[in-house]
Amino acid sequence: MRHRPLLILTSTLAAGTLALSACGSRDGGKSDDNQGSGKQTTVVIGIDAPLTGSLSALGQGIKNSVDLAARTANKNKEVQGVTFKTEALDDQAVPASGQQNATKLVADKTVLGVVGPLNSGVSQSMQGVFARADLTQVSPANTSPELSQGDNWLKGEKKRPFKTYFRTATTDIIQGRFAAQYAYKDAKKKKVFVVDDKQTYGVGLASIFAQEFKRLGGEVVGTDHITVKETDFSSVANKVKNSGADIVYYGGQYPEGGLLSDQVKKTGARIPLMGGDGVYDPAFIKASSENNDGDLGTSVGYPVEGLDSAKTFVQNYKDAGYKDPYAAYGGYSYDAAWAIVQAVKKVVADNNGKLPADARAKVTEAMGKVSFEGVTGKVSFDEYGDTTNKQLTVYQVKGDAWQSLKSATFKD
Repeated sequence: MRHRPLLILTSTLAAGTLALSACGSRDGGKSDDNQGSGKQTTVVIGIDAPLTGSLSALGQGIKNSVDLAARTANKNKEVQGVTFKTEALDDQAVPASGQQNATKLVADKTVLGVVGPLNSGVSQSMQGVFARADLTQVSPANTSPELSQGDNWLKGEKKRPFKTYFRTATTDIIQGRFAAQYAYKDAKKKKVFVVDDKQTYGVGLASIFAQEFKRLGGEVVGTDHITVKETDFSSVANKVKNSGADIVYYGGQYPEGGLLSDQVKKTGARIPLMGGDGVYDPAFIKASSENNDGDLGTSVGYPVEGLDSAKTFVQNYKDAGYKDPYAAYGGYSYDAAWAIVQAVKKVVADNNGKLPADARAKVTEAMGKVSFEGVTGKVSFDEYGDTTNKQLTVYQVKGDAWQSLKSATFKD
């Protein structure tokens, strides 16, 4: 029997209690704060993200937010006797690079947790490396369901592949359905043309959207694929126009998504393009030379700027003077790093104030029990390592910026 998901609007958010502060340098790959006197044990929080290339705006936000969390932990002496550092590695959104980075992080015995990566496809190449080393991985952005629930999740056969994998972003099972419900019920769209970029994230998200859109009564009038890093999508754009669709759904990232929106509109098909968190970035708007007012994007969580629990994070990030914005995943990156800090804190407390020999395994065990009020709200994980926070928001392009339209908590 299939459970029908419900959208429950929430009007208030609990104020967070997390105290934050920032200091020190901003732009290096490693951060290092020496606090107080006496012998300190160094714990490194690894970071893997696209720090260069077309997705670097998101990657830099991840890196800086983890850096802020580490510095906050040191400033507050969150874990007595422990100094946190960060080591940031660039995967360029390439799976092979991510795997190499995972191997490098595993080799550094001071690394007790890793935040990242951004891309689900990259994460697939890293999970096994971390699992064999009992090294905790917490992604602030991965949304592909198979990463936590196994390859047969769509059949209802959920099985956690790696006990070391966690995430603070909700899955595309939730995001795809949320988007479809908004498109059909709120935007009143009845015919959709679905496009994906042939990557793990894009294919999964587009498939879930199409399935839910049809279940609601909508019609999928066409499907197609584009290739990452290509720029000419005129063939697909013409198919969209000729299909009679009143909306395009795109599973993929903003560099290609912005160009696709541009080229669809150039055919004369003045219909909105909708995508997931991969398109929700200012660069999506800049990629289109046509006016793309009305284009839609969903993202996990509520707008950070509007959360009472995130006010201190937003201010301290600004005060820290990072040259790049925290972007879409800053709050989730901070919370991912803070979860690692809290797990380390529990392990140290349980071992008479020092790290045990099997610290990595103990941190992974402690991660499953982590629970605190974070930047993005309540931070905790279910039996699959997935976040229990299922808040999402739909945004719309207006002028030269994304503006939030509707936030909701999704429940099955």
